Amino acid sequence: MSENIKCNHKILFGKRLKKLRQEKGVSQESLALTAGLDRTYVSGCERGLRNIGLENIYKLAIALEVSPELLFKEED
Repeated sequence: MSENIKCNHKILFGKRLKKLRQEKGVSQESLALTAGLDRTYVSGCERGLRNIGLENIYKLAIALEVSPELLFKEED
């Protein structure tokens, strides 16, 4: 798998995370606090800079009150 494809997945995931967070009207700081993560980590995930782990995906989904699958759903 090329580096561009790997980065693209992280960027797409981050965009979905940010969109869901904004739709819920939640700040990065509030989401991070609720999920038990650092705000800079959430920011890095949203910008596609972090290779987020499964545990943290579930923490963010629970904090956003969404199914983890929704973080991977492609836009129509």
